[in-house]
Amino acid sequence: MTGFDFDVAIIGGGPAGSTIASYLARAGISCAVFESALFPRPHVGESLVPATTPVLSEIGALELVDGAGFPKKYGAAWTSEVSDIPSAGFGGLHSGLGAAEIEFSERDQEGVAQDYTYHVDRGKFDQLLLQHASSMGAKVFEGTRIRRVEFSEDAATVRFPVGKQEVGVRARMVVDASGRDTFLGRQLGVKVPDPVFKQYAIHTWFDGLDRTALAENERKADYIFIHFLPITDTWVWQIPITEDITSVGVVTQKKYFAGSGADRERFFWDTVGSRPELRTALESARRVRPFVSEGDYSYGMKEITGDRFVMIGDAARFVDPIFSSGVSVALNSARIAAEDIVSAVGNDDFGKSAFSRFEGKIRRGVRNWYEFISIYYRLNILFTAFVQDPRYRLDVLKMLQGDVYDDEEPRALSAMRDVVKTVEENPDHLWHGHLGELKAPTAAPLF
Repeated sequence: MTGFDFDVAIIGGGPAGSTIASYLARAGISCAVFESALFPRPHVGESLVPATTPVLSEIGALELVDGAGFPKKYGAAWTSEVSDIPSAGFGGLHSGLGAAEIEFSERDQEGVAQDYTYHVDRGKFDQLLLQHASSMGAKVFEGTRIRRVEFSEDAATVRFPVGKQEVGVRARMVVDASGRDTFLGRQLGVKVPDPVFKQYAIHTWFDGLDRTALAENERKADYIFIHFLPITDTWVWQIPITEDITSVGVVTQKKYFAGSGADRERFFWDTVGSRPELRTALESARRVRPFVSEGDYSYGMKEITGDRFVMIGDAARFVDPIFSSGVSVALNSARIAAEDIVSAVGNDDFGKSAFSRFEGKIRRGVRNWYEFISIYYRLNILFTAFVQDPRYRLDVLKMLQGDVYDDEEPRALSAMRDVVKTVEENPDHLWHGHLGELKAPTAAPLF
């Protein structure tokens, strides 16, 4: 390794960065993780999907996660105040919509030997993964903020301050795992705002929330809940963090918050007040964290690979948190990228083409997520028809499990697309008034 400090420099120590560091270190590749924060640090995105399980197992961290005491997540549920939607004659898509639930155990998933995943406190979860990467042999530098990356024909050099001086670490390539900071995307000028999704979230934690308040089945009150609101393109998440603590967040279009003239706290309470039973339950609990807002949710990159670099996780693409896809995309993009990087190191070839397998596979998977989420928002509460319909239930569950990286388009996507088109084109349709306003794209995004 003459002339290099490391084979791979990794920017960011969140789930994507720590996971790829574990993969590379296990393969005998020298790597360093540069994380700007000092862990543990709070982070939103506290619910996992089953597609994370095979990755955690492969890097040797599943037992650690399972033993950390995180609440187990066996499924997902949707609630709505609407329960009298008429049948629309789609042959199986029936009335009584607006509420639904699924269990992950209903569908076998390759590499998943347990019928649950986890709700996690991201401060603890992210620290666990970063410490695990260190135990595998990755070098971890916390409190180190990269200022820039300098690319040359034979190296990628990351530069950061140490005291009053700036130092450089020379690597064969760099992995951008900086999350929504999108370090390389901004430096290289390849970040593109999403033309459809302009989401905004306000979230906090509550102690003592009665999770059964909106649950149709009290035994499943510890599922992740998505509460539909009678407000356009707006919903609430409910995620158990511990036995007593629950994360609750309102997600809406940024323009609705900006136009309300309200501060974060007032907007949160006014919004959840559209479901009075939800507001009552929340007011009976004790808020234990300040309200935090998250913006700039949705973006992509014109390039996610190049000579001597790849972008993974949120540093490459972020759509929307509706199906808890963030950590899954982080871990799976790390898994897929690691395979190409191991080959690149072995071949001493770090040109863009060396990462073509990763780029094709991750773009295909995220494109499936993108269309699924887009159509979901347009269907609004009508989405529960597909959850309930036996023809599409397992296909929808496949996507909800995060199993989106194979070559075939999920069959349910085509059916959902057809229903949206039929209902959109007929203002007199029984379901027309229940559609959300967020329009699904007519073509896949360019990024």
